[in-house]
Amino acid sequence: MFVIRLANGNLLVPDSALSGDGRILGDAYVEIGPDDVGYARLAAEAVTEEEYEERRREWREGDEQLRREFLDYLARHGADGGWRE
Repeated sequence: MFVIRLANGNLLVPDSALSGDGRILGDAYVEIGPDDVGYARLAAEAVTEEEYEERRREWREGDEQLRREFLDYLARHGADGGWRE
C-alpha cells in the first residue's frame, strides 16, 4: 500500500483495523491533512493519484501475463499440475 497525495493536498495513508487480540481484520486508507503530526514524514514518500493508478495499471498488465502463463501450464499439465498420487 502506498501513501497517496490527493489533489486537495491531503494524504491517503494505509491503516489496519485490528481485533482485540491483534489480528488484522482489514486494511484501508484514512485521509489526513497537514495538521496531522505524521503528515510531513508521510508526504515525503507520497505518490500522486496518477502515479498510483499507473502502478496499478502496470501490475494488472503483469498479472495478465502471469495468468496466461498459468493457463498455458494447466493446458499442458492438467489441473493437478502433473502431480498424481
